[in-house]
Order: sequence, then structure tokens, then C-alpha cells
Amino acid sequence: MALKKFKPTTAGQRFKLISAFDEVTTASPEKSLLAPRKKSGGRNSEGKMTMRYLGGGHKQKYRIIDFKRDKEDIPATVKSVEYDPNRTARIALVFYADGEKRYIVAPQGLKVGSEIVSGKGVSPDVGNTLYLSEIPFGTIIHNIELRPGQGAKMARSAGSYAQLMSRDGKFAIIKLPSGETRMILQTCKATIGMVSNSDHSLEVSGKAGRSRWLGRRPRVRGVVMNPVDHPMGGGEGRSSGGHPRSRKGLPAKGYKTRSKKKSSDKYIIEKRKK
Repeated sequence: MALKKFKPTTAGQRFKLISAFDEVTTASPEKSLLAPRKKSGGRNSEGKMTMRYLGGGHKQKYRIIDFKRDKEDIPATVKSVEYDPNRTARIALVFYADGEKRYIVAPQGLKVGSEIVSGKGVSPDVGNTLYLSEIPFGTIIHNIELRPGQGAKMARSAGSYAQLMSRDGKFAIIKLPSGETRMILQTCKATIGMVSNSDHSLEVSGKAGRSRWLGRRPRVRGVVMNPVDHPMGGGEGRSSGGHPRSRKGLPAKGYKTRSKKKSSDKYIIEKRKK
């Protein structure tokens, strides 16, 4: 997971720091696991812009990822580790013993030729998917389900992981990447290990054009807008009075937006760190 630094031959190369892609083993994806990915440009069905700062970007195909890992007790061999334009982590193409091919989110340390399996009574090795009731305490996990059979919902991005702390009744106690500690049913599944591409957070694009390739348009500050466009707009010159807030008028910088009656509150033991 090394980073590649460039010589400052141009202004865009001077601070550029990107992944060396040394763990990626192939440049061409598995065609049977691709799906079209349509871009909206931030517009709804009426053509009205509902999301700002979206548009453009390179054409991409979606990779169909197996987040459920529901082929139990059938071993699979890792054939390649690939780049996925739709997520920060790397993905791995696995061939199951019965001939089926699937993509999974690649954990750190998973190599071509490694064998993985999911189900009950499986050893807690990197890449294997187990029920929370069978994972040893203190184990680093990712791709965690919130409801049995739903598919992985938590700890899926590059370098993220959670830790199984203990078990209480029918629940497992999980410490999440945010610092939050919460209860999840023991009948949910999780995958052993940490998600790959942990250096992603250290990358520096180097120039605005790289953001445009990703489909991100220039972001405009609220204080430079007119009063009709933003609560913080208007005024003579560079005036920026008032409390920082969003376009809808919601205060920023510390104002809690989480509902006080949220149903999942009863499963949270310790709130996330600020």
C-alpha cells in the first residue's frame, strides 16, 4: 500500500501523492460482474439541479460486489486484486469451487492464490466471513451486517475496521471506526481483517483537474453568494457576518442533526467521539 511521489516537473505534479497500485494485479475487470453506471449530474427526473457540485467525470462501470457472502462452506480462491473506481478500497475477484465468480472488498494482506470461505465453524483467518457469535474477542473485523442476511453495511471503506469487544445475551458489542460502541445481533456476519488501501487518506490530488475526473465540480462558499442563494450571502465587499450555516439554514460546526427519537439509539452504548 505504498504512495507514489512525483518530481515537480509541472505545478500539478509538485504536491501530487497517489497510490502506487502495487497490490493491483490486473487492469481489466471481469465482464460478467459489470453493470452500467448512469450519471445524473445532480439533476432529478425533471432536470432540476437538486445536488450541487456534481457533474462530468470519467465514464465508469459498476462492479457488482458480494456483500452478503452467502455461499457458505464453499471455498473460493483469489484470482486477482483490482482497482474499483466506485469505492476507495481495492476489490478481489474470487473463483468458488463450484465455478461461480464474485467480487469481494479486499482486506489488507489478501494475496492472489489465497483461499477464503464463509459460514459456521470457519477459522478466523483474513478474508473469511463468520457469524459474530463465533469470532474471538479482540478480533479486527470489517464488512459488518446490521441485520442478519442484509449484507455488509459498516466498515467498508479503505483502511477502516471495527473490533469485537464482547458479547452480551443475543448481542455482540462492536467498537466502530468512529469510536462508537454499539450492539449488533450475534446472528449477523462480519469479515476478518482490515479493509485494504489504508493509505488512501494520505493521497493528495495535486490539481483541480483530478477532482473533475472524479465528477466533482468546483465548490462555491456561501459567503460569496447573494442573499437569495444562501443565508450567509450578501453584504458589501468581503463581509461574512452571522453564524455559519447551510443553505437550508441549519447551523454548522457542532450543531447536532441526529434525531433524538432515532430507533437505533437503544443499541448504542457509547456515542462516537467528537
